[in-house]
Amino acid sequence: MIQTIRNAWKVPELRGKILFTVFALLIFRVGAAIPVPFIDTETLRTYIESQSASIFGLLNVMSGDAFAQATVFALSIQPYINSSIIIQLLTIAIPALERLQKEGGEEGKKKLEAITRYATVAIALIQAFGYYTFLRVGSNGTSLLTMQGVWPAIVIIAAFVAGSAFLMWLGEQITEFGIGNGISIILFAGIVARGPAMVSTIYSGVRGWAAGLDAASYQVMHPVFIPFVIIGMLLLVAFIVFITNAERRIPVQYAKRVVGRKMYGGQSSHIPIKVNMSGVLPIIFAQAIATIPATIGMYVPSAQVKGSGWNTFLSIFDPKGWVYGIVYFLLIVLFSYFYNTIQFNPIEVANNLKKNGGFIPGFRPGKPTSDFLSKVISRITMFGAIYLGVIALLPTIVGNIMTFFKSSAGSSLGIGGTSIIIVVGVALETVKALEAQLMMRHYKGFLE
Repeated sequence: MIQTIRNAWKVPELRGKILFTVFALLIFRVGAAIPVPFIDTETLRTYIESQSASIFGLLNVMSGDAFAQATVFALSIQPYINSSIIIQLLTIAIPALERLQKEGGEEGKKKLEAITRYATVAIALIQAFGYYTFLRVGSNGTSLLTMQGVWPAIVIIAAFVAGSAFLMWLGEQITEFGIGNGISIILFAGIVARGPAMVSTIYSGVRGWAAGLDAASYQVMHPVFIPFVIIGMLLLVAFIVFITNAERRIPVQYAKRVVGRKMYGGQSSHIPIKVNMSGVLPIIFAQAIATIPATIGMYVPSAQVKGSGWNTFLSIFDPKGWVYGIVYFLLIVLFSYFYNTIQFNPIEVANNLKKNGGFIPGFRPGKPTSDFLSKVISRITMFGAIYLGVIALLPTIVGNIMTFFKSSAGSSLGIGGTSIIIVVGVALETVKALEAQLMMRHYKGFLE
């Protein structure tokens, strides 16, 4: 990876793209530190950090702590991601959008992008209004706004929507003039920005242990856990890289055809099927649903009273408990199958192979081929879903182990399996994009 960046830096055009991307990310981080007016950011940050098990914790991780600080980029690029997923699902449900995607060509692609942008603004408006409502109601009935009224509401909602729309535009600029994949790079930068906070948490935990603080009231970490955390994260990254690049290659043979005096076909190829075809989306969907009880409990005063019905119910779905872990894992498996079914259509692939004179050795074209592909996809999806479930639950397991040994800082490291998968995936995609551009510029062709 480092060698690829060095080689890219030597090419003037690629060096300009890298500098443009770095400058765009600098703008993103500056905007992520500019607070929106009329909000008590200190109280908000403390409250969001205490509710890390709710949906707010997930939004805060994805925004690089901008959500907890109520900055201009508090919504980050979540509205755009949600809009893209919704439009992708609607292209399957609505025939007009499906025709626009498959038969519209470049013009159809531009229309879908325009629809996605409009949907992004609409979703950002809804999320901004919901965030303002939360700030107005506040924690335990105490408002987090420094000024009430219509004007503060307009300013807060407009600032959040404008920040999200600007990040969408900035991501498109990185894709066009930078090193590509702008939206993912912005998400990558937001997650990586939490790295210093994680180091600070470990340092504070070690100091708390040295001072003899109580692990039940303070963040404490025994120094012996530090090498295990570092080695464990390195092994986890290596494992994620291996699974991300892993694929099942199904051989395909194309029959020979004689057209006039020429013979076409006869070559061998393969269908690459990724082990983790759905990426990190199943984890995001599952986490959003699994945190619904904790999110609802934030708005119920009796949930904070021990022995009450709500408090007992929420204790069952405690993110550190086994009930939450089982539900979380099953949801990941469910969404993995759902998303892979949308992405890969065995019947369509089998029909395309049949039209082009291709076949999988040992299987007749048509239904036998689609049945074989369905069986392969089902097995691979199960392995990929188990992989995602283990990665998603690993931080919780490690946190419980550290808590058992009276090291409470383990549950507050600020980075989880979802974040690591996103960071590693975006890093690999960026390196591949740079390598492709380097190969294009160093290819001499047949004339030299």
